[in-house]
Amino acid sequence: MNLTISGHHLEVTPALREYVLNKLDRVTRHFDQVVDINVLLTVEKKKEKERRQRAEVTLRVKGRDIFVEQANEDLYAAIDQLMDKLDRQVVRHKDRLQDHHHHGAKRLDASTG
Repeated sequence: MNLTISGHHLEVTPALREYVLNKLDRVTRHFDQVVDINVLLTVEKKKEKERRQRAEVTLRVKGRDIFVEQANEDLYAAIDQLMDKLDRQVVRHKDRLQDHHHHGAKRLDASTG
């Protein structure tokens, strides 16, 4: 699995990198067929009082790319919300893969019974 954590208009500190890695661990525990993960952390400076922190993840799994982004005034809160979204999408993707295989078995049982 390739992991890239990069920052746009901010330096990715070791503490920030460790925080992202700990949060990603929860996601990769659900689904082990992850090929590539790209994390982009951005600080947008539109107005000083309206400073937005944004986190984006592109998760490449076999057969699909999952893209999630989240913005917040606090970067750590944005990362938390982002990982919650990503976790739900990964679980949904995993369920779809498993459901696909179960439908074939149900059809076989229905046609033979």
